Amino acid sequence: MKEITVEELLTLKDPVIIDIRSPIEFADGAIPGAINIPLFTDEERQVIGTIYKHEGQAAAKWQAMEFVSPKIPVLLNTIKSYQTDGELVIHCWRGGMRSKAVVTFLEFAGIYAWRLVGGYKAYRHHILEQIPTMIPEKTVVLHGMTGVGKTEVLKILKKKGYPVLDLEEMAGHRGSIFGTIGLGEGHNQKTFDSLLFKGLNEIYGSNYFLVEAESKRIGKAVQPEKLMDVKFKGLNFYIHSPLEQRVKLLVSEYVLPYEQEPWYDEKISLGIEKVLKRVKDTEIRKRLIETLQEKNYRDMILILLEHYYDPRYDHARQDYLGEFIDIFAENPIDAAEQIAIKLKELSIHPFLETNSRV
Repeated sequence: MKEITVEELLTLKDPVIIDIRSPIEFADGAIPGAINIPLFTDEERQVIGTIYKHEGQAAAKWQAMEFVSPKIPVLLNTIKSYQTDGELVIHCWRGGMRSKAVVTFLEFAGIYAWRLVGGYKAYRHHILEQIPTMIPEKTVVLHGMTGVGKTEVLKILKKKGYPVLDLEEMAGHRGSIFGTIGLGEGHNQKTFDSLLFKGLNEIYGSNYFLVEAESKRIGKAVQPEKLMDVKFKGLNFYIHSPLEQRVKLLVSEYVLPYEQEPWYDEKISLGIEKVLKRVKDTEIRKRLIETLQEKNYRDMILILLEHYYDPRYDHARQDYLGEFIDIFAENPIDAAEQIAIKLKELSIHPFLETNSRV
């Protein structure tokens, strides 16, 4: 049986990673790009676990065999359909019986695959160990009030070749009360860590990176201490944009793509409930409730910016020790251009891609 370690897996070019764990295990955390072809359903896995607990290993194995036997032809055909020129790698939770069984079935069928030693557990242990060692020592941090388009600026600079870590994308959350609108429920810590490892690997070789000024927690995910420490000591750009432009950008990002969705009004209502718990001004509370009832989301955003988000923003600057450079821009494209010019003046140049770290 061919076996491969996590370190070896990470050196492969375009491997086809097949995760045979149950859907609930896969949803809890997976190797980026892995394809879930479960050996057992969530219910079957639970049944096997219960039998193992009450009747022992032999009885659990027998039940597992009964569940799997009828599925083998479909399982093998499904895995075969994903075969490409890349190496085929099979894994389960700990690289145990499930992956051994599937790799054996594949070999009988003339399909040769690697079994990942230690499974997903070994992968997770590896990335948590490596992440602190992969974070460049210098950083450029983007600040600015809600709606100046910091994430958009990062995306533009990334296209220009700058090394960027988009932490909001990794967290599946925009870092605010309304941060999951249009993004599902946000990523958990395991998914965030996997995407952070992938992102750090992509910029490996650069001595700096660009990032947005986020609080330590973004949705369900928490950033590593080392990452926060590096950010606090970085070079800071503070983006200023006209209030009307900020409202326009937020309407285009949070309202226009989703306002016809059946879940939208409820999501906004739940967000406003959280805001109202923190707003003491009676008049502002009244105006927010009115805009919610009228579905006047543009005016709602304007009120939220002026009376909720903006007053809460500046205190976060105090944690950052490095120099602040003000950027006055009409829109994210303008801001990105100005930042690129300033970085060039400071001899901070785009990152030419080198070999990724393994």
